[in-house]
Order: sequence, then C-alpha cells, then structure tokens
Amino acid sequence: MSTAASQPVASIVTILMVAGMVLTVMLTTGRTVGAEQRVIASIDSAGTRSIVVRAEPGAGVTSDVLDRISGISGIEWAGAFSSAIDATNAAIPGGTRVPVRYAYGSRLDYLGVPAADAPTAYGSPLALEQLGLVDGAGGISLTTGASYPVAGRITTPDFLAGFEPLVLVSQPGAAGDEPVSALVVIAEEPDLVAPVSTAVLSVLAADDTTKVSVQTSEELAELRSLIQGQLGSFSRGLVIVMVAVTGALVAILLYALVMMRRKDFGRRRALGATRGLIMSLLLTQTAGLAFIGVVIGATTASAVLAVGGDPLPGAEFTIAVCVLAMGTATSAALLPAIVAARREPIRELRVP
Repeated sequence: MSTAASQPVASIVTILMVAGMVLTVMLTTGRTVGAEQRVIASIDSAGTRSIVVRAEPGAGVTSDVLDRISGISGIEWAGAFSSAIDATNAAIPGGTRVPVRYAYGSRLDYLGVPAADAPTAYGSPLALEQLGLVDGAGGISLTTGASYPVAGRITTPDFLAGFEPLVLVSQPGAAGDEPVSALVVIAEEPDLVAPVSTAVLSVLAADDTTKVSVQTSEELAELRSLIQGQLGSFSRGLVIVMVAVTGALVAILLYALVMMRRKDFGRRRALGATRGLIMSLLLTQTAGLAFIGVVIGATTASAVLAVGGDPLPGAEFTIAVCVLAMGTATSAALLPAIVAARREPIRELRVP
C-alpha cells in the first residue's frame, strides 16, 4: 500500500467513490430490499403456502388421507383434524367449555406438539386461560366422556387461527378411519399452492364432494410474487446504474493516474519489472483501496438505516453489494493497468 500512500489524493478519491457506491446502493436499493423482505415476511405470516380442506359431517373424509397425500411432492407439512368437541377443565366440571380437536399426523411437532405414546392435549394460551389451566398442566374432560391430560401450551400458527381457542389432542394410534373435519396442507413454495391443492383434492377420496370446500392462499401467493417482482426489478436497475457509474469513474481516475505516473512506470520497467508485475501492482492497490471503501460505506449505511429505523437488507445483500463494489473497482482498473504495463522504458525515460 506504499504506492497508494504516495498518491494520497487519488487513493482517497478512489476510497470515497467506492464507499459512495456502497452507501448509495445500501440507502436506496438496500432500503427497498429490506422493505421487500418485511412485506413478504408479513404476507408469508398470513399463510401464503397454506391449503385448508374443510369437510362437513358425512363428507366421508378420513384420517388415512394423510397416507395418500404423503406421496405428493411439494408438500412441507400436512395434518388432519376432527370436528370440534366441547371440553372443560377436569377439575371444574361446570367450567367454561372450550372446543377440542383430535389431531392426526406423524409430524405434529410442526405445531409444537411433541410425539407421545398416548393421546395428550396441548392448548393455546387463550384456550388454557379459558380452561383455567394457565400453567399448561392438568386435565380436560370432553362431552363425549373421554378425558386427557394437558401437557403444555402451543403457539397457534396463522393457518390455524380460525380454530382459536385451540386445543389439540394427539392421536398416535389412529387407525385411519377416523372422520376428518379439516385437512391442512402447507406447500413448500407459494407458487406450488395451486398444483398441490389440485393433487390433494385428487386423492381426497370423499364420499360426497359437495360437502368439501377448499380454501387456499393462491391470491396471496400471486400478490407475493407481484410485489417481489416489482421491487426486485427496481432494485436491479438501480444497482446496474450505480455499478456502471462507479466503474466508469474509477477507470477514468486510474487512467489519469497512470498518465501522471507514466515515467515512474517506465523506470520500473527499466529496472526489470515485468508487465505482469506492473498490472498486479495496480490491481492490488485498487483492490485494497476498494476494500477500505466498502467497509466504510457498508458500516455507514448500516448505521444510518438503524438510526432511522429502516429495515436492514440482511447480511446476504450487504455482502453481495460489497463484493460487487470491489469487483467493479478492480475490473475498472484492468484497462489502466494494461496501459501502464505497456509503457516503453526508452520512450518514457527519454530526456527531450
């Protein structure tokens, strides 16, 4: 870096240009990306990947449907639920009644229900409060006469918000012929909601399809894709412009620097420096200055966004911008480095 120190003005200008590029991209595109991630996370939290199949009594949908849909690709999780059955705190027979549903499936841990060898109840905070079991321990008695221990609380996911107050009783020994009132399927990606819902309906095996309804988040998934596409296009366009401008400015600056120092490069060639060494010298110098610039730019931008309460774009975006800025500056130095390496010693050292 001694060469860079010998040209303080040019070095400082290079650092400021790279830092300015990172700062501008982070405060514009980065802010947009952060907002995009926040909006998409908000949409996702509303269940853009959920498919809820509701079956009325007599529809003929049974818990063995889970075995049939297990072969469908693109499904992250699936669970089946019985119709609601009223239950009260076993210690308070005349207490508040809360709806309870039997839960079928081998991966109920997705809902926060641990695997158990015997049927066990878990409730949401709202349900446990109504039951008088705020500690998440005790027992419940159903109007059917069955009783189950309550082993803890669960957080109600967005796609089961309509079941609140929620109490689930796991059924590890289900035979497969139990009536199902609701089938919930979570697709791996929002774009898979439509094809997965079609595939699920094809293996539903309902006795009366007129008593089956499907609620999907396809519209939310389309909205998600639209938002992501529009914001992404704006972000990419702005980054391309900033990269082009910064690259051109760095190239012009370094080319002017080469012209100012052409006799210095001629002396180096006369003393035995190869063209490759001259090129490496300039490229390494530029990469070092660019590194300092991206650190300053990224740190300043992150601080400004944090102080202003704006959403941060995330580590991946920040690292990508820094790598892009360094790559742009180093690539822009390639042409000036070639020019410097091709200076002829005799011509540059000739005294008029």
